[in-house]
Amino acid sequence: MSRAKLASICLLAFGLAGPALADDCPNRGTLDARYCDANRDLLADTPTDPAKQKDPDTLIFSYTPVEDPAVYENVFAEFLTHLAKVTGKKVKWFGAESYAAQVEALRSGRLHIAGVASGPTPFAVNLAGFVPIVAMAKKDNSIGYTLQLIVPKDSPIKSIADLKGKRVAHVAPSSNSGDTAPRILFKEKGVEPGKDYEVLYSGKHDNSIMGVVNEDYDAAPVASSVVERMADRGMFKRDDIRIVYESSPFPRTAFGIAYDLKPELQAKIKEAFLTFDFVNSALGKEFKDTKGFKELNYKDAWGDIILIQSNSGITYTQDGLSKLKGD
Repeated sequence: MSRAKLASICLLAFGLAGPALADDCPNRGTLDARYCDANRDLLADTPTDPAKQKDPDTLIFSYTPVEDPAVYENVFAEFLTHLAKVTGKKVKWFGAESYAAQVEALRSGRLHIAGVASGPTPFAVNLAGFVPIVAMAKKDNSIGYTLQLIVPKDSPIKSIADLKGKRVAHVAPSSNSGDTAPRILFKEKGVEPGKDYEVLYSGKHDNSIMGVVNEDYDAAPVASSVVERMADRGMFKRDDIRIVYESSPFPRTAFGIAYDLKPELQAKIKEAFLTFDFVNSALGKEFKDTKGFKELNYKDAWGDIILIQSNSGITYTQDGLSKLKGD
């Protein structure tokens, strides 16, 4: 799909296109009114007025709460040290408890650098001026993960069709692999979540996975990357679950910055990501299939997710953000 066509779909799908506001912004697309997208890359532009560009003494970093944030604070410690060295700034960790808390911290200016999960990334982009710059690249150079539908090892469920009448854990309304994607993909296969089976929100991918392991749920759509990491940590045995369906790849967590940081600081932050010795760090031990950080293009990488969210009726508005607060 061409970039122009995707941009047009975004404008129409979310009903946010309109004339420039008082500041003469030539284009906003789906962005909140406080941001401008003059180059039409679907991202908030850095303010042209140097007085509106931020250069904080302390940078605040956060990683997506797909699991308990405390699990990852130590894992990212070496990277944060490297980030501080490259930027010359102090760096502090912010343990967001929900996707909404992370988006709101970005929007308020309290968060400068973040790793945001695939589903919430468009919310962060449109509501909070988040600018994705890199993602973790696997050893085959891809940045993808899949939606996996998992069931207990002895479950009679063999396919999506067998979900009818069951209790299925979804993660949260903003989760791509844990809610929006299965609502579209499963319906295409004749099973409509919430109608053909009961949807129970678990709040986090790890809650869904362990709920299936402990047979609290009949099944759960989750991110393959979280399944792999939890199994590697020994939180469950791989044969405790079965995968009965797997989607085509989606992009992994987007790591990015607040739109209004000084361009020089933005460049230093990107440099820190791209020069970090990932493989020989705690991150390399946690993300065993990953070789390092790789630059990404948001419009290209998130095109399918944007379309899935559009087809799901999701809007990048304050009302849409309020739905994240149930994560």
